[in-house]
Amino acid sequence: MSSAHDNRLPHNVHLQAKRRVGVRRVDECGTLDEIFRSCLPAFGGAYLRRVYSLLDQAIGAGCPLTLAIAGPVTVSGQHQTWLIPLLETGWVAYLSTTDAVCYHDGHRSLDEHPDPIFEVPIFGDDGVLRDEKTIRVTDMAFDEDVLFQQDRFMTACLLRPEFQKAMTGTELRYLLGRVFAAQEEKNGVTPGLLATCWRLGVPILVGAPGDGSLFLNSMKLWAMKQAGLLENYDFSLDLHAEVFESCAYHYWGLFSHPAHSLATLILGGGVPKNYNLQPEPALGQVLGLEGIRGYTFDVQIVSAPVTEGSLSSCPPAEAVTWGKVDRDTYQSTTESAQADYSMVMPFLVKALLDNRERYARRAAEIGEEALFREEPKAAGYLRPREGYRLFEQRDALVGELSRSVRDNGEWLRKTLRYPLAIGGNQSS
Repeated sequence: MSSAHDNRLPHNVHLQAKRRVGVRRVDECGTLDEIFRSCLPAFGGAYLRRVYSLLDQAIGAGCPLTLAIAGPVTVSGQHQTWLIPLLETGWVAYLSTTDAVCYHDGHRSLDEHPDPIFEVPIFGDDGVLRDEKTIRVTDMAFDEDVLFQQDRFMTACLLRPEFQKAMTGTELRYLLGRVFAAQEEKNGVTPGLLATCWRLGVPILVGAPGDGSLFLNSMKLWAMKQAGLLENYDFSLDLHAEVFESCAYHYWGLFSHPAHSLATLILGGGVPKNYNLQPEPALGQVLGLEGIRGYTFDVQIVSAPVTEGSLSSCPPAEAVTWGKVDRDTYQSTTESAQADYSMVMPFLVKALLDNRERYARRAAEIGEEALFREEPKAAGYLRPREGYRLFEQRDALVGELSRSVRDNGEWLRKTLRYPLAIGGNQSS
């Protein structure tokens, strides 16, 4: 008969699990790095400490970092405060976000509305705002005419000759980034998200392109052509090619990049999170390629409670069961903190940037070779700022993955048939 103690862990396992957390007074800390490591010992603070430590570890290991961001980061100005500085480090391989983030990125450079965004109360009178033709996004707001002018701007972009073809969403947003950059330069506006990604060659993936005003403007032009009001409009999105392109970037990280691994930072949930995680099952489960692994590092900051059952809330451990996160490392290289990322990202990014500057100063003193011996992770921090420029490599990377698919043809052909209940000759 089993005893009541049979399900207890062996005593030595408990001993091995003990991790001491050293603490310091905040007035003894000289850097944000020291604050994160020594002044957040427990509870929600401990989650934040682990998030920071894993980001530091992933960057130090030289892993290409992917970003998934849900939420109105451009209309709220967060892209200017911490996102663009993070992109400019050269650590980020690509970005997964929403159509709305890309659309609202253009508001600040409109000719008709200089400095259009202002603050309003979250719990004010929205009926009054509607009467005043004011659009609210949480506590950020702008005049309704900003939307109408942005629609005109997007229409003018989509009618340009270079857009008159089928293309992936990454190419769409790359071309838009070039136009946005010119508009911002014309009006003396600080470069926005799309312009920055265009300059750095960072692909922008959008998993639900039809769910936003950018694509609604394309629908308008399509509808006008259908109604005989517009002679030529040939833009269309090639979703197959875009999903395949995202897989090619993941494949590059696993097999071509020296780190042979990837890290991801997921802020919020929804489609951007799913689109960021799906290359692994696409490559391994659907295309049947061998040696495919999920993310080595998975750091998430989400506000959804895990019990709601949505993808937004699921932690990295659940993603392990799908293969999206590496099962051999996840217990030490993943974390999901339940928090509002807008409250913590400025501090996390600032701490990481400070680390880079500290390593750069030390390299200037003793040389990079000596520094890398002294602090091995400095090499990951000091990787070139120009970044990976993956968009400019996409044809080669897509071609490489296509060859692997062709080589796996025998396996793929076996997946094409299933004994369906309704025969192919039946009409209903």
